[in-house]
Amino acid sequence: MILVTTTVTLFSLLTLSSPDVVAFSDTQSYWAKHCVQQLGDRKLITGYPDGSFRPDATVTRAEAAVLMLNAFPDSPVKRTATSFKDVSANYWANKAISTAYQKGFFSGYPGGIFQPNQPIPRAQIIGVIAGGKNYSPLSNPMQTLQQYFNDAAEIPNYAQNAIASATINSIVVNYPNVKQLKPLQSATRGEVAALMCRALNIYTVPPQYIAGVEVDSQEVRPLPGKLDLIPTFNSNSPELVTTEGILLSTFPPDGKQVQSAHLNYSFQGRFDIFAHHIVRAETPAQSRTVYQGIIVHNPGNEPVTLQILQAASYSTKEAQFITLPDILENPQGSVYSGPGDRTMNDVLRGVRQGIFPQKLVIEPKQTQILANLPISVQAPSSNGRTTMMRLASSGPVYVANLAKNSNIPPTLGEWQKLLDTGTLAGKRDPIPTPLDPPREPTVFSRVAGVSQGTQWQAQITDNPNVSELTIPQPGKTFSYPLGTVHLVTLSTGQIQSAAMLRRYPDTAYFAHSNYGVEYNLTLPLRNITNQTQVINVSIQTPLKDEGGIDRLLFLKPNIEQIFFRGTVRVSYIDDNGVEKTRYVHLVQRRGQMGEALVTLKMLAGEQRQVQIDFLYPPDSTPPQVLTIKTQR
Repeated sequence: MILVTTTVTLFSLLTLSSPDVVAFSDTQSYWAKHCVQQLGDRKLITGYPDGSFRPDATVTRAEAAVLMLNAFPDSPVKRTATSFKDVSANYWANKAISTAYQKGFFSGYPGGIFQPNQPIPRAQIIGVIAGGKNYSPLSNPMQTLQQYFNDAAEIPNYAQNAIASATINSIVVNYPNVKQLKPLQSATRGEVAALMCRALNIYTVPPQYIAGVEVDSQEVRPLPGKLDLIPTFNSNSPELVTTEGILLSTFPPDGKQVQSAHLNYSFQGRFDIFAHHIVRAETPAQSRTVYQGIIVHNPGNEPVTLQILQAASYSTKEAQFITLPDILENPQGSVYSGPGDRTMNDVLRGVRQGIFPQKLVIEPKQTQILANLPISVQAPSSNGRTTMMRLASSGPVYVANLAKNSNIPPTLGEWQKLLDTGTLAGKRDPIPTPLDPPREPTVFSRVAGVSQGTQWQAQITDNPNVSELTIPQPGKTFSYPLGTVHLVTLSTGQIQSAAMLRRYPDTAYFAHSNYGVEYNLTLPLRNITNQTQVINVSIQTPLKDEGGIDRLLFLKPNIEQIFFRGTVRVSYIDDNGVEKTRYVHLVQRRGQMGEALVTLKMLAGEQRQVQIDFLYPPDSTPPQVLTIKTQR
């Protein structure tokens, strides 16, 4: 961030010659000391020659420009360079100011000036950091700001949208009063450090000072069990298909015109197919139908029987995104919002949709079409399609998922030609960021390849040596993460993402979020107290947080950003001794606590089992947690 060298040349970019360990003499009692220490350890900030950090000193616009380049080194250039009248060629931060302007972090003032030595107001630095994170604008920012801050009326018009976006994304930090933004006050070094920790997902800021965050003290435990070893043909990149071609091919590269488009992996026995792609038309000329073709090849000398055990595929036109209540009974499978939601709903119930055969018999050295699925768009609109299949093959087969513009279903010959001569479909998604060492911003990218694991089964007990799960003490809660990914483990260190057995080099390193993976979670609950206890079992969507396993963070007020929509099957014996199985549709927003899936009144010493089953739905974002709470 900021490096002080002398009283004349005050600031420069931090260099690799800085000490490996930073220990500031004046931050040990500072409210954001752990954040400052982390930034120092990561060589993003350093202090003064006397060993101090001076957290209450103000930050200038020039210093903030240096900060942004240190924090977001990979941000793209968005505009051509300009010269500011008050920034001389030999000014210590000339290059940083010019680059920060080109990257869109800063703009100048009327008259072509930058005011490099002006202390930067809090409203301005929050807006600058929000710009670095590329948050989407809100439709009514002042209405949002008034929910969070007592002094929202003081926020300048130019900063309202950026600060509102930063607030709902939980990077705004206010000390000592979380409701006081103090937008016109000059930002201090400590305050800027805290904002930057939040922006860089460094989870060291005390959560009681993060705007809109509610702390729920509870225990977070790793989820028992693990993924099975069944492979999945996992096709999710490119998510937005703009050019026809090969979406994913596990065929051998021999004889193919573009050999790098083929991953050379054969499936045998049980395997799954998951595909999720979108087509968009912004102009009438882009209106079209894109067919998604899934073909299967038998390379052997004996016929292969391919059984389709369960299968479903829906487009957005068949399963529109609609507003639904947070929790709704779904006994007939008629409640859904979006194609991913509806597809997982069907497969969870064991459905094989009528468009899919019960089995295919593939002769030796032959190829057959498994699916010919249209994705039609008329400008201006988008249409996506999610496909999920569970299969069993009596012998080795290769599988390909292809995209072709066509008004009628392409023939096998057309698909074969595209496979043999085509290249990878576009547009390609952003290249993933290497996961080690961690770096912000982190691009996980989309999945295209063969992932390992279709099901996560867990018998959740006190420990592996016992067969029951003791309920929490009255008023207490514990939770188990679901769908954790690299860098998002809720402090458990447990990464549930399926490994990739094969992948294209520009796609995700792991099957982040485990789209299409079925979770089967058994809770053999036991009330060991001598009194009747009331237990709630729920699924929740806490904030990303690595600050400790003794808490979860939620948002209050709720926001509109949906992180989970899908159906959960709940099986249990109710308080009247009746065995029940219910299908419950959930909609959860980022940071939402969620309502109870089931509430049980457990007698003293009683044991009752609860079973939770769901397929992790596309269009969702982790983490979620499975939560057990005993009411007071």
